[in-house]
Amino acid sequence: MKNYIILYLTIVSVFSFDCYSQKSKLASADKKYDNYSYIDAIKTYERVAEKGYKSVDMFQKLGNSYYFNADLEQSAKWYGELFAMTSEVQPVYYFRYSQSLKVIGENDKANEMLKKFSELSADDSRGDLFLSNVNYLDAIKNNSGRYTVENAGINSKYSDYGTAVTLNKIVFTSARDTGSLGQRKHTWTDQHFTDLYVADLDEEMNPGVVDKFDKTVQSKFHEATPTFTKDGKTMYFTRNNYLEGKKGKNANKVTLIKIYKATLENDQWVNITELAFDSDNYSTAHPSLSPDEKTLYFASDMPGTLGQSDLFKVEINEDGTFGTPINLGNTINTEGRESFPFVNDENEIYFASDGRPGIGGLDIFVSKINEDGTFNKVDNVGSDVNSSKDDFGYWIDTKSRKGFFTSNRDGGQGYDDIYKFLELKKLTCEQKLYGKVTDLDTKQALPGAKVSLFDNRFNSITEVMSDSNGDYAFKVECGKTYNVRAEKIDYTTKEETITTGKVNGKTELNIALEKEQCKVAIGDDLGICFGIKMIYFDLDKSNIRKEAAFDLEKILDVLLQYPTMKLDIRSHTDSRASFKYNEDLSDRRAKSTISWLVKNGVNLDRLTGKGYGETQLVNKCSDDVDCTEAEHQMNRRSEFIITAL
Repeated sequence: MKNYIILYLTIVSVFSFDCYSQKSKLASADKKYDNYSYIDAIKTYERVAEKGYKSVDMFQKLGNSYYFNADLEQSAKWYGELFAMTSEVQPVYYFRYSQSLKVIGENDKANEMLKKFSELSADDSRGDLFLSNVNYLDAIKNNSGRYTVENAGINSKYSDYGTAVTLNKIVFTSARDTGSLGQRKHTWTDQHFTDLYVADLDEEMNPGVVDKFDKTVQSKFHEATPTFTKDGKTMYFTRNNYLEGKKGKNANKVTLIKIYKATLENDQWVNITELAFDSDNYSTAHPSLSPDEKTLYFASDMPGTLGQSDLFKVEINEDGTFGTPINLGNTINTEGRESFPFVNDENEIYFASDGRPGIGGLDIFVSKINEDGTFNKVDNVGSDVNSSKDDFGYWIDTKSRKGFFTSNRDGGQGYDDIYKFLELKKLTCEQKLYGKVTDLDTKQALPGAKVSLFDNRFNSITEVMSDSNGDYAFKVECGKTYNVRAEKIDYTTKEETITTGKVNGKTELNIALEKEQCKVAIGDDLGICFGIKMIYFDLDKSNIRKEAAFDLEKILDVLLQYPTMKLDIRSHTDSRASFKYNEDLSDRRAKSTISWLVKNGVNLDRLTGKGYGETQLVNKCSDDVDCTEAEHQMNRRSEFIITAL
């Protein structure tokens, strides 16, 4: 990651080969590195471009160098030069150019670029058509067929709902008649007030004999929907506004419901207290703990609610106090009822809603919770679990894919019934997007590289650092296009586009980063810094062509920056044509190259040169050997060997 221009040029008198970041300690470095220099390719490109030379590759590199360093005024300049030359570029350049144009106030042109980007990079449009046409039944159909569902075997003719699992036991809510003379009925439902009940679970998560939960939790009114910490020693649960024999009421004389906390001591639930954000004037209910037990999710109609009831979350502080409740927002909540949240250890939130397109009544929906607390799109879990009636109270064990939910669907045993399920196929198709960050030249792993993940429209999703082996990984969706950016100090930032596989599995994307500094020493070929393999001349001629002048400008710029540098310019041919002809032609071309550099300001005493013809072939392609054109091309090369620094 860089806070300055991607490449920079500096001469150093001493330098540690293995640690480029220790510039402050140069004075104590080993003297054997006195003759290294670092060539700033980007600065050279910029000076060459200012002379009027044009190249698509050069303008892309210049634009990128400023874009990745947030100097968007300069990136607008060079991307403008790029688009003045060609529109045949990757879609990402339309996006980058649009962002750069906005900075300099050219909003109309920026919108044109963004529109073009959208046209070129849009994913399959059926997702958007689904939303715009509200063709939700097809989506529900696609999500169906993923469960086997059966009666849980713990139901009564009354209302049974709201399951939680703790320490191999299922705890649930029931209004069943236990034969107690003191059991009372709620006048609104003609059902008995609910209490908590418990049953052991076997290895297959089948409930055993049902018994009443701890009597110390019971009151004259409703207890329901508990959630437990992993150690089973803390419980949050729903109860009518009733504590220590006192019943609370709102301004309309109605007793609402609140969330309470209890702790387990000596096998009894004690210290029952209402939570700090509870109120007599609104309800809080159906708590669910996050996997790390630092956040409590719940339903409420407290001020700030978007609909009849919304889902909220609240931070649990280390000292046991609570933060301020936060509405989960309109990605989750609607103008209808959202209730019964459950968050699993894969950071998925399941909840019931009647404000979204569904099959009928309350349906169960799911959304992925991102690391930054935002939510992915909300999906209906399908018609196996959802019905035309109310379906809610979903709970799943992510290892076995077994769980429970509640429904008052036809064919049940009572008012509400608890059903057991096995999820045969996950709703969300997931891919592991992974790879290794390496040095382009040495192939060595690069630990500590920042790897950022963006969606297909370059919205930031998340970022990680490559580990000690240079490895990185993201959990992503199947069949989606992502952009992955890798950056590390002293390396040029690189961005790759990848589309993940369409089924659950893995997608590999390795990223090789190029050193942003080109290190050279006496005996090295300066042309390698700029990818110069050959200075091009017209056939059988030795005059400098326009393409050759563009490459020579790079060499010229370095020579002007380093007045003590000397070069030996070597020209080579392949073995075709006669030995004498190749020798003479290559010698004329070497001398033409020297002449061009001298004409443009380099002293002749800094330059030597010779044509070697076909005497220094780099492969087998000598006379009478059958070779491909590509193999012959390897021998046609120009070299700029550094003889002095």
